[in-house]
Amino acid sequence: MSALGGPAQTGGVQPPTAMGLVLSIVLIVVALALAFFLVQMAGVIALVGIIIGGVLIAFGVHFVPVGGAPAAMGQAPGIATGVAMLAAGAGLAGLFGGAWAAPFGLVIALAGGAIGGGLLMAITCTMVNVIYIFGMGIPSASGKVDKDPITGDTFPEYKSQGTEGHGLPFISWVGGVIGGALGGLGGTLIYLELLDIYQAQLPVILDAAVEQIAPVAISLAGIFAVGMFLMNAVLAAYNITGTIEGPHDPKFKRFPRAVIAAAAASAVAGFFAIALLELVGVF
Repeated sequence: MSALGGPAQTGGVQPPTAMGLVLSIVLIVVALALAFFLVQMAGVIALVGIIIGGVLIAFGVHFVPVGGAPAAMGQAPGIATGVAMLAAGAGLAGLFGGAWAAPFGLVIALAGGAIGGGLLMAITCTMVNVIYIFGMGIPSASGKVDKDPITGDTFPEYKSQGTEGHGLPFISWVGGVIGGALGGLGGTLIYLELLDIYQAQLPVILDAAVEQIAPVAISLAGIFAVGMFLMNAVLAAYNITGTIEGPHDPKFKRFPRAVIAAAAASAVAGFFAIALLELVGVF
């Protein structure tokens, strides 16, 4: 990320450097070319889907309201945990939902993944506010804006002195659901693309029926999908650096840098996931 980031971290827009952008494009093009060399157009299509999935994950993480340790003490809005951990939880819930729905087709599986991730974040954000309001006795107040962009509720009169705000404003709740849905959608897309490649190639390589290699294909696709989700969530977390309230937070404007980094990282990781088939064929 340092190659993509340039100057020191600030709250506003931080565009990627020219060198970082060029390097990312080169990595993506090389990965696509190698995927075509290994598995022809099927590999290219799968890798494009993996890249899109990684981008959705990184973009979605920026919607998720994370307050870290300050939130646990009522000194910052958001959920009291780390960016990567919260994003991984939402994404994995979506990935499980999408994987369960995979036999019903691409559209239903992607919808299942998005609903799973969004639902987990909706429940999490709701229970967080229940604890804040009824357990800690504090109202929801943003430290980044004076008025909720959705409800119009004002915050300055409710914000405690010496804090950056507290609780989970409605805009943060909505952001959390959107972020969870995007993460679940991206993770499911990566899983489905890898599953299609493995189910098409492994029977040929292992000289076995599709039914026989199904457990192996599902396991490998799941392992790589989880790994790539965590990779992209950590990249986005590094881009955010600390806490974020949601789409209204100035840090949200940093997402282009994370999207570019996620695209390049997903391209490289996706190629190695596809190239695994060649290693299986060799041995």
